[in-house]
Amino acid sequence: MKPNPSLPEHLPQTLGELRQSEWTEARVSRSVKDELRDNLISKVRAGETIFPGIVGYEDTVVPQIVNAVLSRQNFILLGLRGQAKSRILRGLTTLLDPIVPYIAGSEIRDNPYRPLAQSSKLLIAEHGDATPIAWLTPDERFVEKLATPDVTVADLIGDVDPIKAARSGEQLSSELTMHYGLLPRANRGIFAVNEVPDLAGKIQVALFNIMQEGDVQIKGYPVRLQLDVALTFSANPEDYTARGKIVTPLKDRIGSEIRTHYLDSLEQAIAVTEQEAWSTRAALDIHIPRYVREVVEQIAFVAREDKRVDKRSGVSQRLPISVMELVISNAERRALVHNETVAVPRIGDIYTALPGITGKIELEYEGEMRGADTVVRDIIRTAVARTFDGYFADTNTQQIEQWFNLGGTVQLSDATAAEDSLKELQGIQGLFEKLKPLGLEKRANAESLVSAAEFLLEGMTAHKRLSRSEERNFSAAERQSRKDKAQNFGEEVRDRERENAEWQSRNRKRNFN
Repeated sequence: MKPNPSLPEHLPQTLGELRQSEWTEARVSRSVKDELRDNLISKVRAGETIFPGIVGYEDTVVPQIVNAVLSRQNFILLGLRGQAKSRILRGLTTLLDPIVPYIAGSEIRDNPYRPLAQSSKLLIAEHGDATPIAWLTPDERFVEKLATPDVTVADLIGDVDPIKAARSGEQLSSELTMHYGLLPRANRGIFAVNEVPDLAGKIQVALFNIMQEGDVQIKGYPVRLQLDVALTFSANPEDYTARGKIVTPLKDRIGSEIRTHYLDSLEQAIAVTEQEAWSTRAALDIHIPRYVREVVEQIAFVAREDKRVDKRSGVSQRLPISVMELVISNAERRALVHNETVAVPRIGDIYTALPGITGKIELEYEGEMRGADTVVRDIIRTAVARTFDGYFADTNTQQIEQWFNLGGTVQLSDATAAEDSLKELQGIQGLFEKLKPLGLEKRANAESLVSAAEFLLEGMTAHKRLSRSEERNFSAAERQSRKDKAQNFGEEVRDRERENAEWQSRNRKRNFN
């Protein structure tokens, strides 16, 4: 076996050396749940962060996980997509010891002092103190399985391995012919099952023994393996409760049911997106204005409130992360085209990120009359309006509106360099004087000034004080006649009636099924 370069030097390499070292039987044989508990207690006493990188759960989810670990319980995280469930489960490895010994070559990482597998027992009987020892790191002690309907008992627990029997000449009834599934291979570690309701009922039943008695039985062998493993699960609340996809006895055996949630504040959401979004390898200097970050996060908040978006599916935090990456990339592309040294995202870049939004929301009913793109554009406009109000609620924009009402127009497109766009914007009377709430530097570059001005114009457009074409040409707000307003209102009412009828039809089908 090749040495692991991440391990300390001079570790015991044989069972005899292990017995003569500080790695006593009591230390090595401590259970995984006791190990998690002891290391968690040390972290809490030292005031360390329990789950680095997890934002917004400090007063809600994390205390419940701490209680479950201190209670030595198996637990499940219930939450919609994009609520950091998998990351939290993987973060449990920070509560494991840096290294633990096992019998080299053991498929189930056997404790050198208390081996379970027959092969390990025979190895010790043959070699005694010369039995080779290997070492496990925390990451190697975390086994994860995404539950799918095609998972079998053999995948999770194990089965007879006829190839082993043929090669070894052993009878099929011999323990040496066992094929170990993922669960036995997670021995002395953490076993996580994501989306557990997607497991077939008979597969969930196969977990009963390990949950209650702490052992597993492999098909065809009169052997109980007393595994040492901490089990964790994740699930969507809709699948977990309403559809009855998790069998009641398994649910009863899970110690704690912990609910995750979406982030409560814009600040938390911005922190997560800044942490996760790809931007560190950009070819240019990237400056992301605060208001752009706020609009991107507001999109997720608005979508979660929108009646047209399916609440059961949820709106993942991955949405603003993907949008921010696309926004940065579009700004970078624009800067590269015009040989600019700095890339400053604009509100217009958010509209180019539609592919990062439409795939991450599900509409409340199929066949939404106006289409996903239209719904997303409405959501972006609402997000822009909310953010605009946070900066310009007390700003009088009548002078700017008047300039447009007198026939003025301005176009802001990626085809125009920032310097040229700035010259065009400087012709709008009173525009740059109104940008003070954004806190721009006195000698702000052209890219930043154009981005700020566009934000102001987009906010005015969202509030219908201006109009904007798909080509990003800003002009005076359209004045509708009473007849046109009545006609548009009537069309909206008819559209909504058709949408409601379709929604009711879908619900009837779901209830029937």
